[in-house]
Amino acid sequence: MTSESSGEQNPQDIRVAALKYNSEGDQAPIVVAAGGGYIAGKILEIADECGISIYHDDSAATLLSRLNLGQEIPTEFYQMVVDIYAAILSASDALKDDIGL
Repeated sequence: MTSESSGEQNPQDIRVAALKYNSEGDQAPIVVAAGGGYIAGKILEIADECGISIYHDDSAATLLSRLNLGQEIPTEFYQMVVDIYAAILSASDALKDDIGL
């Protein structure tokens, strides 16, 4: 899941995109939720409740949230999404180290 950072931003301006990827059936990650404003807030709320990792990146959130639901990400977005996944995995590993897992 990507979202714009929440710093001093108006909540109505927030953009969010959620991706899923099934290596056994998908060619590329698929947009499963996206939107701005109130919808973005609800997506973030559900992600938080479900323990889904959230990565804050203004550019990625804006680009990905403009894709259609159910759409595979275009090849020109692959590197951006790889960078997002790598950052999430790195943060997860650091958290595991911090708590001794």
